[in-house]
Amino acid sequence: MSTRSSFFLRPGRDLAIDLGTTSTLIHRQGRGVVLDEPSVVAVAADTGEVVAAGTSAREMLGRTPGSIRAERPLRGGAVHDPDVTEQMLRVFTDSLKVSTVLRPRVVVCVPSTVSPLERRAVEDVAIRVGARRVFVVEEPVVAAIGAGLPVTHTEASTVVDIGGGSTDAAILALGGVVASRSTRVGGEAMDEAIGAHVQEHYSLVLGERSAEHIKVEGGSAFPLARPTRTRVRGRDLVTGLPRTVEVGSDEVRRALDGPVRQVVDLVRGLLDACPPELAGDVLTRGVVLTGGGALLRGLDARMEHELGVPVRVADDPLRAVIRGAGRCVDDFATLEPVLVDGRRF
Repeated sequence: MSTRSSFFLRPGRDLAIDLGTTSTLIHRQGRGVVLDEPSVVAVAADTGEVVAAGTSAREMLGRTPGSIRAERPLRGGAVHDPDVTEQMLRVFTDSLKVSTVLRPRVVVCVPSTVSPLERRAVEDVAIRVGARRVFVVEEPVVAAIGAGLPVTHTEASTVVDIGGGSTDAAILALGGVVASRSTRVGGEAMDEAIGAHVQEHYSLVLGERSAEHIKVEGGSAFPLARPTRTRVRGRDLVTGLPRTVEVGSDEVRRALDGPVRQVVDLVRGLLDACPPELAGDVLTRGVVLTGGGALLRGLDARMEHELGVPVRVADDPLRAVIRGAGRCVDDFATLEPVLVDGRRF
């Protein structure tokens, strides 16, 4: 791959990139979020050239001929395939259609679970698509900023960011992480649990989007006041033919119990690690949920019930991370202490 930049931004037009397992979002300084696309790429099987990226590539999942493969180049919030990730990001940045003479500074968000090698892979991708300087920031920190929590104050703030590939929980104070816990369980693990349940109980194989549809329509972490049923189509394991079934919300909740319990136990472990001096802050201020997984109905109620602390969902939890990262690029001087200075061009 060429190291030549595929985009140039006017002086001051720095970028924040939330390079997530499920979606990629880009914030441009002074402009807000300018791109929100699924982290999916379709490439030609023989040449490796990008055929589509983002929404158009997501539409191809499970439907491509042998000459094209559609894939997610990130797994568990980490770069799984650097070359394909670079190609995807190039398509996204090219679509911004901006021109300038300077390479931007770039803030990139990563889960707390990433290893030093995985962190370096993220930095490499940003450098190769044109960044002159890369700052890496852990997702729970910018999620807390995006949720409006006062992370630079002496009082503790507690955030749980449930993304597509991982869940990160942290207690923050004075601009730093006091305690944190992470697991590579997130929205994708919930989709997989639903798919496994339908296959076991209905002998039906679901596509990725069908499992997600069931989660959105009938998923919950706490019993619903009005149970629902969701129709879904898949491939019959016995006949190989398409078949439609109805899945009840109660059984979806039971299917989700495994990953949901892992998330609850993760937060319980975080609270157990909280320093005594900050325990009162956690009890008073509670826990804030961000990320797409925070939208699972009843998750806040279940956590509050099991953990005994107030729990609430942030406003627009899907964009909390990119909002926080965007604040970093909009106000580098104030928020630079929360950033880790990575590679420079």
